[in-house]
Amino acid sequence: MAASHHPPLSSAATAWITIGIVALVVLAFGLFGPFELQWRTFAVPASATALLAGAGWYYRAIRHEERLGTILTSSAQIIGFAMVAAPLSYLAALPAFPLQDALLDVWDRRLGIDWQSMISFISQHSGLQHVLLLAYGSFAVQTITTVLILGVTGHLVRLNAFVHAFIATTLIAIVVSIPCPATGPWLFHDLQPAAANGFLPASATSWPVFLGLRDGTLSTLQGLHSEGIITFPSLHAALGILFSVAVWPVKGLRWCAFGLNGLMLLATPAYGSHYVVDVIAGILVAAACWIMIARRLGVAPVMLRQHLAAIEGAPPPSRRTGCQSRRSIAFRGG
Repeated sequence: MAASHHPPLSSAATAWITIGIVALVVLAFGLFGPFELQWRTFAVPASATALLAGAGWYYRAIRHEERLGTILTSSAQIIGFAMVAAPLSYLAALPAFPLQDALLDVWDRRLGIDWQSMISFISQHSGLQHVLLLAYGSFAVQTITTVLILGVTGHLVRLNAFVHAFIATTLIAIVVSIPCPATGPWLFHDLQPAAANGFLPASATSWPVFLGLRDGTLSTLQGLHSEGIITFPSLHAALGILFSVAVWPVKGLRWCAFGLNGLMLLATPAYGSHYVVDVIAGILVAAACWIMIARRLGVAPVMLRQHLAAIEGAPPPSRRTGCQSRRSIAFRGG
């Protein structure tokens, strides 16, 4: 069974329609709501999206180079969606529902998580910090490389499923964050950098943004340089699962992706200031989205695809072979 089956055009249209709807919501809040759009920050990603989408259409419709066309189109969809999803997450903080840190912390404690001890351990091992920071920071690079790997290796339907799962997982995380906002364990436990040997999570830059959105002192939406402000569920954890599952059929890279994203999951609580239950919730959301979308687009599990390929490649049984089989069955049955 060939890996380069073409993704259905209707699914590509669904992705673009979703991106368009999110863009309209962000635009409406920027024009008529309490927010101000920083138009210049949208220029670069919008231009990149348009150029890649146009090139993707050209290579698919005119040149009939399906792989290159799908890579370009998928890249355009990822960039376009990221451009509008980041400000959408800012809008999700606008209702300023009560913070759920106390509840999330209780769930962590029931799992046996001791935040003070965990941060103290990490802060005392500089080598571990470098490894975890590298894994945590691989988020953007993995998004790009996943698209390229699946496109170059001809897993075009799987690439389409990855893009759709990426969009669905992010939207679900944004919606869930509306009634379940949280500052994260670092602020909740008042973990001072000095008490942790100067260790500070990478997400520290998002704290003023999140708090400013909640109290109304921050009212700008931008397409570039937006901060990740969602605590529950963890998008880092969710997309780490999608990266691993998406490239699993690529034998030379599957274990590399699995190892890197395993480290990213381990790094997410400390470097993303996420509760462990945030990570668990992110994993569950990603798994549910992948299963649903893979079934809808007809992405067969790897083992099933290999089994079907083996069946299709087997020589047809001859008449003599069939007679021998019947005789053998009759002999064993007697």
